[in-house]
Order: sequence, then structure tokens, then C-alpha cells
Amino acid sequence: MPRGPRCAKGLLLSSIRSKDPVVFLEPKILYRSAVEEVPDADYQIPLGKAEILRPGTDVTIVGWGTQLRTLQIAADLAAKEGVSCEIIDLRTLLPWDAECIIESVKKTGKLVVSHEAPLTCGFGAEVVATLQAECFFHLEAPIQRVCGYDTPFGLVFEKHYLPDEKKNLDAIRRVMEFSL
Repeated sequence: MPRGPRCAKGLLLSSIRSKDPVVFLEPKILYRSAVEEVPDADYQIPLGKAEILRPGTDVTIVGWGTQLRTLQIAADLAAKEGVSCEIIDLRTLLPWDAECIIESVKKTGKLVVSHEAPLTCGFGAEVVATLQAECFFHLEAPIQRVCGYDTPFGLVFEKHYLPDEKKNLDAIRRVMEFSL
């Protein structure tokens, strides 16, 4: 799921050219809020390959789609408190790059997974289950999930439903409490 126009073009071209069937999802909010230069040249972003947007040493933060903008703000706020956050954009949900996240969690010992879907049955549950199994002895704190609520909501309430930078910063603080 793209985080912006540049990523959307690269993932869409990769999806079109893939020999396998691909379901391409793009958040509608990108049409209204994302502004960035998109190269005219042809390029592809590999499917199933995550991207480390910001290297860090204290906590791994994983997200995808438009949630990355929120995570970058939360990481900036955490940096003011002396916390170094490694931000990973999953980019694709199937296949997904578990190895990238595993290596990061082995380094940081802490994981926050954030997405806009509800807590129950959201893809973050798959990420957490995999990382719990693969990194159990490397984890220094319980994995935190920051998600939407398990309830339908109207568009007028979207700002209350979606995980914001405050909810994500609170999750970062909770995992960091185990370092004290």
C-alpha cells in the first residue's frame, strides 16, 4: 500500500508487470493530501520488499500506507525525548518482508506496529504473530499495536478513529519503559 505518489507509481508499475495476480490498494486520502515530485522515468518498486525510512537504535516502528506520515511525526516527537526510532514501511502486505523487520527487532529489542484497520483481524496481527515467534528471545518489551477501533464509524469521526501521532507516541513510551 503506497505512502505517497512516488511509491504509488513504482508499486503500480511492478503490479502491472508481475506474472502473479496482484490486488493494488491505494488510500483515497493520497489524492487529497500527498504532494511530492514523481519522476517521469519508468521505475518499479519490488513487491515484497520493505523500506527502512529512518534508521534507529531504540525501537522498531512498522506501518504502511498513509500511516507512515503519522509515524514520522511520532518518531520526531520521540526523538525530542531521546528515543531513536527505526521506521519501516512494509509497502506490500502479501508478500511481506518479514526478514527486514526481524533484523530490525533483533537490533532494537522493541516493536510498535501501527495501521488504520481495526485491531481485530487487521494485518498487524500477522506481523505481531510472526515477530513474536521469530524474535521472542530478542524482545525486551511486549509488542505494541496501535490500530483503529473495533467498531464501524462515520467519516466525520475518522480523526478520532484513526491512530494519530499521540497514540503512537504513547506506544513508543510504553515499550521504552522496559528500558529503564
